Amino acid sequence: MVVVFLHMLDANTKKACKDNPSIREIKIRNIEHAIEQAELMIKESKMSQEELIFLKRKISDSRQDLEILYLMKIQ
Repeated sequence: MVVVFLHMLDANTKKACKDNPSIREIKIRNIEHAIEQAELMIKESKMSQEELIFLKRKISDSRQDLEILYLMKIQ
């Protein structure tokens, strides 16, 4: 089983991503990959309802983080 870590962006990470486009791109790729892996886990596993809800909530949080990073790219 693959363990996927989905984290919210903290203030230091946001600042680093805003200041350094290379860090931002790496973070975007990492979050996109984590979301893909988490979605695969949902499709392929027999998780309990509570585990599914938790994982789906983390995916939603990570998508919000991605939106923040995408917005930084266009500013």
